[in-house]
Amino acid sequence: MHQPVKPLPKIWLMTDERNDAVLERAVRKLPRGSGIIFRHYHLNEAARAERFATLKRLARKRGQLILLAGHPSLAQNWCADGVHGREWTRRVTAGLLHSAPVHNVHEIRRANFNGADLFFLSPAFFTRSHPEAKPLNSVQLRRLVKLCDGPVILLGGMKRTRFIAKNHLNVHGWAAIGALS
Repeated sequence: MHQPVKPLPKIWLMTDERNDAVLERAVRKLPRGSGIIFRHYHLNEAARAERFATLKRLARKRGQLILLAGHPSLAQNWCADGVHGREWTRRVTAGLLHSAPVHNVHEIRRANFNGADLFFLSPAFFTRSHPEAKPLNSVQLRRLVKLCDGPVILLGGMKRTRFIAKNHLNVHGWAAIGALS
């Protein structure tokens, strides 16, 4: 694992089409030093690049990191701070902070093998993003957290009070779409 950007954000905003209309306001409301995972898969490449550039300028002013869910070469071309995806290997993520979405032992092992710096573990609670997904209980979460070779961010129905309630799991932080939008 390479040396990630320090300190790593504890609060992360996930973007998608549901919060697009309020993103600028949401980014301004985030604490300094927070992080953003830019997804926006619903846009074509040109519109996605333009939207990313707008949010990146705002994030830079606020001392926030912005990671691109996409290919590492695209993240480098767009001057992202990092890349989000479990499939990328250290060889192609060199120089980028590498976060990985993980939901089970197999995905964690793959992200560990590929050298992820940060693990987004979900679902911690019921979530509108994946209403069919059963949340992981505390025993499952604790077990999966221990398998991650880096800091863990809880995702899935998260908000500040729920992060505090899961503090016994010794995770680094939390991420949300709706609760931060």
